[in-house]
Amino acid sequence: MGVEELLALPATVNVATAARALGISRNKAYVLIGKGEFPVPTLPLGGTVRVPTAALWKALGVDRTAGADG
Repeated sequence: MGVEELLALPATVNVATAARALGISRNKAYVLIGKGEFPVPTLPLGGTVRVPTAALWKALGVDRTAGADG
């Protein structure tokens, strides 16, 4: 996943999208979440887990202004 694609993500993403951004499998992501070792804080919402995009950017060292014109 490239920087432009990362910057275009909505405010939160599902675990599969976060895992793809981190270069790991969805299953590995869920194992890490279960162990409390996922590198990004997660938001459990009922039976769903969401990952805040800003925290994902931070974990990946993505500059939010990288895609901005100017």
